[in-house]
Amino acid sequence: MPSDPMIVLLYRLNENSNAIASAVEEIGQWIDQRGSTDVSGRVEQYLGVLEENSEMVAECLAELLFRSQS
Repeated sequence: MPSDPMIVLLYRLNENSNAIASAVEEIGQWIDQRGSTDVSGRVEQYLGVLEENSEMVAECLAELLFRSQS
């Protein structure tokens, strides 16, 4: 783990975001199974935003980590 507190913070926030997204996805599936497809559809839309941004977040974190080790 890097010593730069900003990188550590961003890494941990990203981990938290991923964990919350996983939990929300499971809740969305549970809601869908109980017939509320409109709500589960909105949950999927919001999770889509997280998924769209996840690659860029990972790339930026990797770049920050690389720069901190140089």
